[in-house]
Amino acid sequence: MNFPLFIAKRLYRDQGDKHKVSRPAIHIATAGVAIGLAIMIMSVCVVLGFKHTIRDKVIGFGSHIQVADFMTLQQQNQYPVVMNDSMVKVLQKIPGVKHVQRFAMKEGILKTDNDFLGVVLKGVGPDFDSTFIHQNMVEGSIPKFDDKASHNQILISKLMADKLKLKNGERIFAYFIDNQGVRMRRFTIAGIYETNLKKYDELMVYTDLYTAVKLNGWEDDQASGAELTVKDFDKLNETEDYIINKVNRTVDHYGETYSSATIKELNPNIFQWLSLMDLNVWIILGLMLIVAGVTMISGLLIIILERTSMIGVMKALGARNKTIRHTFLWFAVFIIGKGMMLGNVIGLGLLALQHFTGIVKLDAQTYYVSTVPVEFNWLFIVALNVATLLISIFMLVAPSYLISHIHPAKSMRYE
Repeated sequence: MNFPLFIAKRLYRDQGDKHKVSRPAIHIATAGVAIGLAIMIMSVCVVLGFKHTIRDKVIGFGSHIQVADFMTLQQQNQYPVVMNDSMVKVLQKIPGVKHVQRFAMKEGILKTDNDFLGVVLKGVGPDFDSTFIHQNMVEGSIPKFDDKASHNQILISKLMADKLKLKNGERIFAYFIDNQGVRMRRFTIAGIYETNLKKYDELMVYTDLYTAVKLNGWEDDQASGAELTVKDFDKLNETEDYIINKVNRTVDHYGETYSSATIKELNPNIFQWLSLMDLNVWIILGLMLIVAGVTMISGLLIIILERTSMIGVMKALGARNKTIRHTFLWFAVFIIGKGMMLGNVIGLGLLALQHFTGIVKLDAQTYYVSTVPVEFNWLFIVALNVATLLISIFMLVAPSYLISHIHPAKSMRYE
């Protein structure tokens, strides 16, 4: 039998005198661990949810990797590259690539009788993965985008619709100005989406790939490039290395040079901002662990001082300092364990409430989401629990050595 564990169980279960100082100290220590762990779990899950929600929105507009002309990736101007079936097959065979879709961009102006707005038309074809846009549709539906004919249908954002006072199903004129002069097209609004990512919502209009290619005056086998979705985002750079070796610096039959860039390289400011959130999480975790640890240390010292006579008796009966220290450390483990159970119930309960009800709202124009996003990462949650337990016990090792300074004879004065 583990003697320290046996004694610790008896001490923990002993209710004893309700007026003892150690009773509120135990409650405070338990509450400190519970609150600290609950805050840590909520911080990690909310930050992960926020980061991945914003990341997925940016990826939804630009995919994981773009293969395009070298000058297109370096500047705002569009330079065409050949993106025919043969080139698409080459990209699809690259290890780590899940999906390939062609696209073509064209700047233009949407105009009503009372207002106008500069936009960017993004032409996509039948290979377009509409999952992201489908999840963010507000009105209407997503048309079947074509690469062989123009159906003169567009998807606009709710931000554009509000600015131009447009409704789903209405027609609108679009004007395009380039070296060929001014051209006009009349489009029908097939649907309205809203992602709350203002950078894209105020610019991006979806239409047929054929339409965008013809408005640019390009050949049928040309496009702005291709968007690639990878199977594992954590291996994004590894997949791009394959593309660099296989595709980059090659030249199409029009003399244009292929190049590639990841979504992180195309949107460095957004991803740097998201990475800064990791620092905030580490600060919160550190502060909460310190608070929980200090609370536990205070509680343990109070318990030791109140049990001084018991410690003296145990030493008089032959118990070693190590045995007594282990007894009180086991006692602390029971307190920490109860606090962790309460912390998990509180933290996960509040997160579940937010996940299923969205009770806490945010200003979408500032935070890019309308409600606080939550992501349950069970690996991180388990790691937090284990780390909290181990660090809390480690912080109690030094204070437990106070027991070695208690002498049996002197402890009698505490009777």
